[in-house]
Amino acid sequence: MASMDDLRRGVSESLPEVNEIKDEELRGLVIEAWAFALSESEFTRIDQIRGSGVPDSPALKDGTQAEHLRGVARMAHGLADGLEAVHGDIGIDRDLLWACALCHDVGKPFEFSPRNQARWKDDVGATGFPSIRHSVYGVHVALTVGLPEAVAHTAGAHSAEGELIKRSLENTLVNSADHAYWAAMERAGQLEMEDE
Repeated sequence: MASMDDLRRGVSESLPEVNEIKDEELRGLVIEAWAFALSESEFTRIDQIRGSGVPDSPALKDGTQAEHLRGVARMAHGLADGLEAVHGDIGIDRDLLWACALCHDVGKPFEFSPRNQARWKDDVGATGFPSIRHSVYGVHVALTVGLPEAVAHTAGAHSAEGELIKRSLENTLVNSADHAYWAAMERAGQLEMEDE
């Protein structure tokens, strides 16, 4: 088992965009959230996690969850840049946007855990499948390590669960970037599709 220091170091290496967060405390909490999430799974690095939306969906041909997180974070900032180039400052908190984007899938080590996948598939009637999706588990991780509620909100509501609530501004950007990422990678032929 990797030490928490090793896990933190790996997070920083896998997600260099974390250094874009100017607020040192927030940057540290993003790293801590991922280190904690990894420590609760078999994974020791984000780049060991299959690059797909959910465990059974098509995976990136070349890339892992780290590339997905980095791409979504940069795309969310690109959306913010475009809006602000036209409309001026519309109230986007850039540090918070980096944190939300980098942590939107912080629950994936739990949902993608081979141990959890096997356990859930073994008795779907008792556990459900998956028992807890990455979005819900991500809220637990974010709140456990002390990330702002806005980051927990994005982890929990960036995906289908968020269709039942009103998303924050930063979450709206992350949600849009997340969906566009997978759609663009599919159209670019960058996903391992079954019919290939």
